[in-house]
Amino acid sequence: MKKIIENIVRLRNPHFEFHKDINGLTLSLFVWDNIWGLLRGLKFLFYFKNPKMAILGSGIKFFNTPYIYFGKYLKLGDYVLISALSRQGVFLGDNVGLGAFSRVVVSSSLSHPGEFIKIGNHVGIGEFAYLGGAGGLEIGDECIIGQYFSCHPENHISTDLQQAIRLQGVKRTGIKIGKNCWIGAKVTILDGVTIGDGCIVAAGAVVNSSFPDNSVIGGVPARLLKQRD
Repeated sequence: MKKIIENIVRLRNPHFEFHKDINGLTLSLFVWDNIWGLLRGLKFLFYFKNPKMAILGSGIKFFNTPYIYFGKYLKLGDYVLISALSRQGVFLGDNVGLGAFSRVVVSSSLSHPGEFIKIGNHVGIGEFAYLGGAGGLEIGDECIIGQYFSCHPENHISTDLQQAIRLQGVKRTGIKIGKNCWIGAKVTILDGVTIGDGCIVAAGAVVNSSFPDNSVIGGVPARLLKQRD
């Protein structure tokens, strides 16, 4: 039985293998939880979308579903929100996982909708993430990202000292994260940043400038610690 389930899981994760210490009870709970997730994934049928073997936690919410596009084996933790109020939409590749209580919100303004959020294939993001897409957010394939990750591709204009900041508008440049990056927990990335392929970002970093491929960065604000190559 364990081998059969292992082969099924490998449809989503070809390298998956159960640890030898996983017992029958744990395996049964795992199977039960994922069966319920697959059944909840059928709610996509009500939005006239192919579920594509999506596994959904409880309390999932979607807004503007015609602008939400996703690939095979999407996995969303409990109480994830995906809001696609935008010009282009939210795009999730194959084998994307979002941890519980994460928020994927392109924009919250009907008068100034955002651009897009694009997440590549085989990307895993931990719990309590906040992904904004006002100026555009792109995350490349094969990225692994820790809990409490946040991206903010928008800045408030604050040059006029005589006017409230909230009335001065915003500027939007966008954020781009390359392929095969490892981003630690509680990392914040600000507008205008490009992170190259193969980068490692230390936990707790605040990234307000761009870095080339294979950089190892950390700190507040983030600075280059070394090059992987």
